[in-house]
Amino acid sequence: MSDSKKRLIVVGDRVLIQPEEGEDRTKVGLYLPRTAVDNQAVQGGTVMATGPGNAVSAPTELDEEPWKIGGTTGEPRYVPLQARIGDYAIFFRRAAVEITFEGEHYLVVPQAAILTLVREDEEPEDLGF
Repeated sequence: MSDSKKRLIVVGDRVLIQPEEGEDRTKVGLYLPRTAVDNQAVQGGTVMATGPGNAVSAPTELDEEPWKIGGTTGEPRYVPLQARIGDYAIFFRRAAVEITFEGEHYLVVPQAAILTLVREDEEPEDLGF
């Protein structure tokens, strides 16, 4: 038998996030119960993997199945996700699904639940600010 390592493959428009450890103490030094930390509306974490995005069809093939494209390649086309590996994401906690894979704790979050991304070392787009 081979010792091949298992890997997670994220599907669709979902993002795999390694959550940051929750603060169990306020800035003034009060300790919070785990339920208070878990009930926050938003949470942050590092993007570990992303799905390919939403499948789209070629405009000339409206009668075909939406995940197929014309020609001989047969490869599906996707609208790519904004999130990239290494980004820091802030997302709605209620939309996240918790999983544990090989002893590590992760959250699977749909792209629509991500509020903002923090990315380093990239030229910003001209957004006027």
